[in-house]
Amino acid sequence: MNAFPTSLDVLPSPESPPGEIADFVVGAAVNAPSVLNTQPWWYYGVEHEIGLHADTEHKLAVADPDGREMLISCGAALFTARVALRRLGIVPVVRVLPEPDLPALVAKISWTDTAPPTDHEINLFASISRRRTHRGGFDSEVLPAEIVKSARDEARLEHATLRFLGDEAERAALAAVVEAGDFALRHDSARAREQSGWSAAPGSERRDGVPATAYSARSDRFEPMFPSREYARGRGWGLPPAGEAHRLRAPGAVAILTTGSDQPEDWISAGQALQRVLLYLTCCGLSAALHTQPLEFPELRDFTRTQFCDGTYPQMILRFGATSAVEVSVRRPVKDVLL
Repeated sequence: MNAFPTSLDVLPSPESPPGEIADFVVGAAVNAPSVLNTQPWWYYGVEHEIGLHADTEHKLAVADPDGREMLISCGAALFTARVALRRLGIVPVVRVLPEPDLPALVAKISWTDTAPPTDHEINLFASISRRRTHRGGFDSEVLPAEIVKSARDEARLEHATLRFLGDEAERAALAAVVEAGDFALRHDSARAREQSGWSAAPGSERRDGVPATAYSARSDRFEPMFPSREYARGRGWGLPPAGEAHRLRAPGAVAILTTGSDQPEDWISAGQALQRVLLYLTCCGLSAALHTQPLEFPELRDFTRTQFCDGTYPQMILRFGATSAVEVSVRRPVKDVLL
């Protein structure tokens, strides 16, 4: 299964026809992460403007009734589109939630000016097709302090805060919250059915959802344990486990991505910050695991906010580290999401 529906190797020029630029930009943006790989977006291209819409048919009606995770996903796609335009030397002008009467219109991206991309922007773009969501443990090496600082700085550029949990007891407490959320999800029949609907069987030709090539058939064990979602539903699906010598045993660096308020524009900012951080970490040869289970339950999200976030709003729980695991995801082709 090819995870990348459009080649990002051939770059249009800033003077290329707008339709060609839109094809390229959307071909990059569809590689953004999304909750359960729902890919809740569609785009239009008109002259020198690309519009990003939330695809409410791909929203998790049970787990995400307010659309918070949907808009985080769209924010990640928006940032990816910005990076793609900058790689072409185009200066994007972004308006978030530009039409109050059209709440599903997440953003309009237009352009008139050009400027050469920076080395950092070129590196971020190169990471788009290499970024993967990891769903296990990591190698035991400690994350260098300079990477931690730079990751914080990247999130801050998008008006979000990346809070690293350095205390072992605090990490263990957050792991327990994630475990509580995962337990609650597994024992809520409506949520479990909804998640199962986005878990494809091996060999499926679906281009959305979580394929069996994107997670291990057997969960890694590490302490403190941050459980992954149960995609296989006990059927043994997934990648075969690595040899014992290569088993991953560490949770990695643990962080929470937060925003100062909790409105739709904050969720979009959180998504942009998330993808900026993920692409930066990919530049550094690192991967990330994302945990949303407890943040889908109001009581657990509120507990996380008060106990770990100093009253700011948690939007995503992340773990970072190095891994040799190679997961393969799927994406809808550009022709299915670009009008």
